[in-house]
Amino acid sequence: MKILVVGSIAYDSVETPEGKRESQLGGSASYFSVAASHFTEVGMVGVVGNDFSEDDLALYRSHEIDTSGIETVDGKTFRWTGDYLQDINTAVTHETQLNVFADFSPELSEKHAEAPFLFLANIEPSLQLQVLESMSSRPKLVACDTMNLWIDIARGPLAELISKVDVLTINEGEARQFTEEQHLPTAAAALLESGPSTVVIKRGEYGAALFSKHFNFAAPAYPLAKVVDPTGAGDSFAGGFMGYIAATGDTTEEGLRRGAIVGSTMASFAVEAFGLDRLRSLSRQNIEERFNAFVDLTRFQAIDGSNALPLR
Repeated sequence: MKILVVGSIAYDSVETPEGKRESQLGGSASYFSVAASHFTEVGMVGVVGNDFSEDDLALYRSHEIDTSGIETVDGKTFRWTGDYLQDINTAVTHETQLNVFADFSPELSEKHAEAPFLFLANIEPSLQLQVLESMSSRPKLVACDTMNLWIDIARGPLAELISKVDVLTINEGEARQFTEEQHLPTAAAALLESGPSTVVIKRGEYGAALFSKHFNFAAPAYPLAKVVDPTGAGDSFAGGFMGYIAATGDTTEEGLRRGAIVGSTMASFAVEAFGLDRLRSLSRQNIEERFNAFVDLTRFQAIDGSNALPLR
């Protein structure tokens, strides 16, 4: 197993301008794992209730995801209800039922604790720290995600977590909220000063911006004609990003740049259908063609000495 992900497993009820779906499989660990599984071996740690469907477990296993870390306890699976009717980039939450997720305390098997790559998906920062401290040795790369709620109510543990990870993924509103800086590059610089070597700021329909202490990089969003359901876009980005890096072992500048494009590739698929419908059915050819389309989207000929800019 190359990547361990610890996060939420949920049933989502979502409404967008393209329609409505009740009780679809979701959660940060779900989107991350299915996206990453197209590139490498993934292990999931999470909790579900006894209402969790065997068909959904079978979906994970069909992607060769290690589900031995998924605990089933009495009660209902975490449920979220929301819509994107006013703004396709912003969810409006109607109801959150934590259910069995409220008492989630992740425990790692010996195999899970030895994973060389770790993604701490969006859960309470104290639990993310607990998982990191439970690893048998420091993974080659540790990445985490967070949300505005934890910035509001758990800033101390979140700051400690950020100081200990290699890669922080965060959306632009949360980056501004945490740093109290409105200018995005300034916010990224402040986050870098707090610990991670790389900060990935997710920007919805505008793609993602990758900042490090040595280089910056912008990964565009794919120009889709229609976005059906953006719920899992960020976690699918993280799955593609980490999946590529774990598969290649390439944590160099070029590896991180390519990883960001792979992340954008997987996010572009995730939003094309409700829930995991598109990610679950992808072929190798689908992914290669979309990745190459991103290459074409960002390609241009550099100017050499014999073909300089026509400046006056």
